[in-house]
Amino acid sequence: MLATWYKKFSSQPHQPFFTNGIIFFILFMMLFIATFSNVLILDDAILTYHAYTMIFVVFIQFFLGFLFVVFPRFLSQAEILPKVYMQQFLLYFASSVGILLSLIFVPSITFIFQILMLIAQILSFNLLYSIHKKSIVPIKEDTKWILIAFLTGVVMHALFIISTIDFKYSLTVSTFAINCGFYLFLFMIIFTVSQRMIPFFTKTKVPTYVINKSKNLLPIVYGLLILKIFFLSLGNPAFNLLADVPLLVVFVRELIKWNLPTFKVTAIMWVLFISLYWIPFALLISVIESLAYLYDPSIIFEKAVIHTLALGYFVTVLVGFGTRVVLGHSGTTPYAGKFAITIFIAIQIIAFLRIFTSFSLNFDLNYIFLLNLTALLLVAGLIIWSSKYLTILLKGK
Repeated sequence: MLATWYKKFSSQPHQPFFTNGIIFFILFMMLFIATFSNVLILDDAILTYHAYTMIFVVFIQFFLGFLFVVFPRFLSQAEILPKVYMQQFLLYFASSVGILLSLIFVPSITFIFQILMLIAQILSFNLLYSIHKKSIVPIKEDTKWILIAFLTGVVMHALFIISTIDFKYSLTVSTFAINCGFYLFLFMIIFTVSQRMIPFFTKTKVPTYVINKSKNLLPIVYGLLILKIFFLSLGNPAFNLLADVPLLVVFVRELIKWNLPTFKVTAIMWVLFISLYWIPFALLISVIESLAYLYDPSIIFEKAVIHTLALGYFVTVLVGFGTRVVLGHSGTTPYAGKFAITIFIAIQIIAFLRIFTSFSLNFDLNYIFLLNLTALLLVAGLIIWSSKYLTILLKGK
């Protein structure tokens, strides 16, 4: 019976990797809540148990489940064998469990599991690169930029692990690794997948829709994000304008050019469109932050920009893609009913609440309460989503 279940569960890459992603997303967010509620006292800095885990442990596993499905299709190659991706899945699972438990009980050995996670990601990169290299399809731009972003993430993951060693510039190095990991690794992978799949999905739903993407969009975005990382490293928000204004112009122009038919599609599609609109909104907040700093440096924006992207863009597109893929690959027509639509809308409300929480530091409001409330609502939303879709993943096909 167990062998039959395992065969079904491992029959498609998204099933084990989505399962890992959603379970550890919930667990690491619960760890975050426990820490900020003083239920649990951790020795490590917030970079380790929140920023690090979200970037290098949680989100990447969701999108690997997706990449292991679409990479061979993009490149006209054979599907990845279950025994290959399941070996990696087991390494990801063991590393995730090890990082979670060691952070709670023995922080001094967390680095061992971080190294295991890094090894898993190197194996994943090599697998995707081998598929890319074998392919003879004439246009491989999207897969090339996914690999560039992934390699950047591997390097930054290694750099972050090195920064856990106590030395003079360890905090500077870890902050740099986190910034690069967020923008050049995670954002670039998610956006590269988005700009490939969302117009494609739109075309299948609205045959009259014309895909109209800019030719050099990805290298321009990657280059401007490098510039943004450089200015972030200077520690003066005013300099961020030099990267954020061009980025804002690029994304606004691009989305206008795409002319997505938001009001002509069902919820399973418009939620993906909404996820893209969070990108220029986050950049607008970043521009306002820089201008506010020039006006009054005491105005606090906290991590509003990062959480606008993380909750508004990453989680929205994750839930949108996840719902579509889980249903589509289980033999069910991808359709968002009232249950899914409620989750979609709830994620948007939670994202706005997290932005408000960042600004609450400027007023006489209870920041910790608002932070925990946002996190609790997010965990609740993920659990409710899982109650329907995680069970489909666990059953397998």
